[in-house]
Amino acid sequence: MTALGDLPTWAAFIVSFCVVLGAAVTLIGTIGLLRLGNFYARVHAPTLGATLGMGSILLGSTFYFSVLESRPVVHEILIAVFVTLTTPVTLMLLARAALYRDLTEGSTEVPASEVVEDLIPPG
Repeated sequence: MTALGDLPTWAAFIVSFCVVLGAAVTLIGTIGLLRLGNFYARVHAPTLGATLGMGSILLGSTFYFSVLESRPVVHEILIAVFVTLTTPVTLMLLARAALYRDLTEGSTEVPASEVVEDLIPPG
């Protein structure tokens, strides 16, 4: 592992800004998970926090290792691509499963049920 002392000061500021920004966005998403009222509102905040926070932290990590090793680092780019693709898909699948369950059980927390009537098969 490389020593932190090898990192130029200007790069350390950029890396620390990206990491702190990513941590703050993730914290805001976590607070949103705790504060919002129902399941459908709660799933959005952590998803956005995880995606945007992860992106900022990985940007800082990519910049850190690119400056120290004087070459582009691909690991963080692959992590960002996979997390960016899987997090929204997971949100969509969870929301659709919960919506289907709520519609079939007659729950009162269903948002705009007239829009999603095509999710329930006839019969």
